[in-house]
Amino acid sequence: MRLLLRFAFLGGLSLAPFLRAEPAKPNVLIIVADDLGFADVGFNGGKVIATPNLDRLAATGVNLTDFRACPMCSPTRAGLMTGRWPARFGLMRAVIPPWSRYGLPAAENTLPELLGVAGYGERVIMGKWHLGHAQREFLPRANGFTRFYGHYNGAISYFTHERDGETDWHDNERTVRESGYATDLLGDAAARFVRGAAVDQPWFLYVPFNAPHSPYEAKEEDLRKYPQLTGNRRTYAAMVDAMDQAIGRILAAVEARADAANTLVLFFSDNGGILNVGSSNGPYRGAKLTVYEGGTRVCAAMRWPAGGVSGGKRFDQRIGYIDVLPTVLAAAAAPAAKNVDGLNFLPALRDHAALPERPWFTYLHQSADAHASVHLGNWKLVAHGDFFRERPATKPELELYDLAADPAEKSDLAAQQPDVVARLHARLREFGSWQQAGVSAYNEGSAGFVPPKDWIVGGPPAAPREAPAPKAGKKKKTSSPD
Repeated sequence: MRLLLRFAFLGGLSLAPFLRAEPAKPNVLIIVADDLGFADVGFNGGKVIATPNLDRLAATGVNLTDFRACPMCSPTRAGLMTGRWPARFGLMRAVIPPWSRYGLPAAENTLPELLGVAGYGERVIMGKWHLGHAQREFLPRANGFTRFYGHYNGAISYFTHERDGETDWHDNERTVRESGYATDLLGDAAARFVRGAAVDQPWFLYVPFNAPHSPYEAKEEDLRKYPQLTGNRRTYAAMVDAMDQAIGRILAAVEARADAANTLVLFFSDNGGILNVGSSNGPYRGAKLTVYEGGTRVCAAMRWPAGGVSGGKRFDQRIGYIDVLPTVLAAAAAPAAKNVDGLNFLPALRDHAALPERPWFTYLHQSADAHASVHLGNWKLVAHGDFFRERPATKPELELYDLAADPAEKSDLAAQQPDVVARLHARLREFGSWQQAGVSAYNEGSAGFVPPKDWIVGGPPAAPREAPAPKAGKKKKTSSPD
């Protein structure tokens, strides 16, 4: 039977007719890339960077062609962990910088906590947390994980594992010093966990790589593969290549197991790529830190042969980061979470059923400039400036696109469709009313900041600041320290 499972799994065949009658709880493996462009993977048409392992995942699973993330990383991770719009608990407007006193609120029910209730004894994170580190209550093991290996902040050095001069590399809450390239260390540790995990008990493994986020640092052997490239573009390509190799080692460990077919694997990027390092978001406009398609429509693939998710198909309906929690809970036959904004997309993925129409929101206010968007059906409203208030001091700039006819967002139809603009703007203002105080603008609080020794944290929680109203403006950025 084990050989039959392995053959069917590796061949991309679905065992759903045989196993879905009484499915066992699947193992769950979620892998997240950091700042990976939509078209930097082969399965979305990339021709420059070698991504054979991710391409095989999509070829034996399903390519999620309209998967959505936030335009920056902390909000995407917050929604992934909770299934809720991060604005509801103060974690959508900006990333969490090293000096922030804010983090994931203890009141939120997280995916590892809910899987723990459902019988998942081992719930492990290996990689970048970036959901708060100023208090111990923000750390991974205070939020349902049984083990943490990796780093709290973004933008750590791949070789020294330092952020702001202090080592940010931990095993649980203990700072550790070890040599090695961060991407390799995470991939190897994750593969070891998969090889050693029990076969008779389901497990959850979350691997949020820091790659290919800055600083742009790569191993010489990976750089040598791209002699036709120069500068950061070459380094970026080598970093993506190294991440794909690490993912390959993790997937090989999964595929060597007797329960390989009953392992749900989901991969996606936390936001779009950065154009000034040569990343490609394909046909889409914009990049990281924009609310255009290039910032929020990300490469993604999913595979679960025993659950009917296999065969190299495409899934073109709009889903995203807040849908992961309800979908994984459904796969695990766990009780549905309450008060979530996401939905379980498994029935649509398996049976080609249409998902219910719903608005999809994006919001960014990391600097003085605020940006947002709302999708509904084929329409997408893009807003810049003071767009949440009914009577703003400065009129916001509103753009309207028909994504079915114009996925590249080249033709602004706002002047021709004022009724659609008004209807979607009303939805956006409703979304704005859900916002809670939380993380502030990126640079606020940075003056005079001194990082704690080895990023060992603790101390009393700080009250969140009230979120200021967005200011007018339309300045666009393509990169960020985090």
